[in-house]
Amino acid sequence: MHPDALESVGRVAHGGESDPDVLDFSANTNPERPPGVADVYAAALDESRRYPDDDYPEFRTAAAEYVDCDPNAVIPSPGGLAGMRLAFESTLGPGDSALVPYPSFSEYAREVRLQGADPEFVPHDGILDVDPSGHSLAVVCTPNNPTGEVSDPDALRRFALRCRESETVLLVDEAFLDYVDRPSMAGEPGVVVARSLTKVFGSPGIRAGFLVADGDLRERLATARPAWNLSTPAARVGAHCLRATDFVAETRERTAEERARLRERLEPAYDVAPSDAPFLLLDTRERDPVAVVEHARERGVAVRDATTFRGLDNHVRVAVKRRSENDELLGALPGVEP
Repeated sequence: MHPDALESVGRVAHGGESDPDVLDFSANTNPERPPGVADVYAAALDESRRYPDDDYPEFRTAAAEYVDCDPNAVIPSPGGLAGMRLAFESTLGPGDSALVPYPSFSEYAREVRLQGADPEFVPHDGILDVDPSGHSLAVVCTPNNPTGEVSDPDALRRFALRCRESETVLLVDEAFLDYVDRPSMAGEPGVVVARSLTKVFGSPGIRAGFLVADGDLRERLATARPAWNLSTPAARVGAHCLRATDFVAETRERTAEERARLRERLEPAYDVAPSDAPFLLLDTRERDPVAVVEHARERGVAVRDATTFRGLDNHVRVAVKRRSENDELLGALPGVEP
């Protein structure tokens, strides 16, 4: 991190509601979690009197099986964002530039700037066609947040090849890829994959995730990684969740069904962007998006003001949850017919 950057870089807006009495549709986390998590956590808490094994063999093996890569390529991290911070710190320096999609996760640009580097913003649906030459890093989010589209796998691999030829590191954020039946880019040469256990496993407070990289890039990340950067409970719960493949498949099916149902109910009142993710981006048309957010909150539901994303001026984003919760969302949004 470049110390001078701290003078000009601020925090960015995020979803997430801390009031337990408010139904949270502003954060895209699974309202369910795999069976057995509480028991695994309790057992791990008892073992937390000792430092964890800094090699994290059980977690790395489970992660490798989950994304189909070599366990040695897995770099544990306390969440996807912490992993991406490590990747940015290991690849960028003052004066470097990075290709950053928009609208997309606002932390990308912030993390680039914290290294003293400069983000070059590219439309998210055109970034795979851009020439990466001259850039130290390129970022792709798939499915993209907040729009929800998943990248075409062949186009993404062609872009990865061009990045390798240009000596540009490609960071692929797969935080929501669990919801799509598409292969991971884990193990692709010159690519850093970032994964999070926050979304599909419904455990944002656990803070567990991982990176995948190979060759010299993997060595740099492994060297820079802080010691003991996963707690014992996070590592044990993470490994348990990563083996819950039936749970992931059931979540994916439920989310797809509810996403389609929500779209059908919402489209008379809002323009709904195509999505492969556990959220929908809504154009509020003539309605003030801030007023939509406030209207929903008055009815006990938090939705995300998406105007905080670069390039969006008239949008809100809503998560896709279970049927009963989704019905509460529909009842809280203005203009939706009962």
